Amino acid sequence: MQVGNASYVGPADLPGELPLFPLKGVLLLPRGLLPLIIFEPRYLAMVDAALASDRLIGIVQPRFDADDGIEEGAAPLCEVGTVGRITAIAETGDGRYQVTLTGVCRFRLLGEAPTGLPYRVGRVSCDFPVDFEPRAGEDEVDRAAFLAVFEAYLEANEMEADWDAVEKASTEALINTLSMMSPYGAAEKQALLEAPDLKTRAETLIAITEITLARTGDGAPTTFN
Repeated sequence: MQVGNASYVGPADLPGELPLFPLKGVLLLPRGLLPLIIFEPRYLAMVDAALASDRLIGIVQPRFDADDGIEEGAAPLCEVGTVGRITAIAETGDGRYQVTLTGVCRFRLLGEAPTGLPYRVGRVSCDFPVDFEPRAGEDEVDRAAFLAVFEAYLEANEMEADWDAVEKASTEALINTLSMMSPYGAAEKQALLEAPDLKTRAETLIAITEITLARTGDGAPTTFN
């Protein structure tokens, strides 16, 4: 897989330690794009360090059972996150960075390394071989069923889509992009991340959306947030 100017063929191409960026409700998937605005000093330092090395950052959610009073950057973390590579960066002129991460592969968090740095560093295993295979499992996905549920969600929320662009998109890009953009909560985003393959991710997103549509019919909010 080519990400920017770097190629990643398999788990052995990734380091065993990654700087960690804990973000609740944020989902990055392989080959997906995640724009971020970085402004906290510790994460500015993290980006500077990443730029000076392999440009890799681990995006991971805080655990859902964490005490709400714990600051997000110090909360216990979910076991699975995603390696993102900095593929675009711009300085804003007011001390912030505008960064785009491209998803490389998922990782399993094995623990944290004591470093004395202002940001957290995780010991990780990137043993998710399917993530290195573009469009893997597309033939197993019921694309028509997926699009039917997507259309029903749009109609229920009086939204529109660029159907020409949807039809031209690969099944992997469509499912992963909609998973990342979906308005659902942190637990739902984590379930989409941890789906073992594209078919399961599509079925998970369909199930979450159908539950949302059923809630809408009962006069409940249209998202899980």
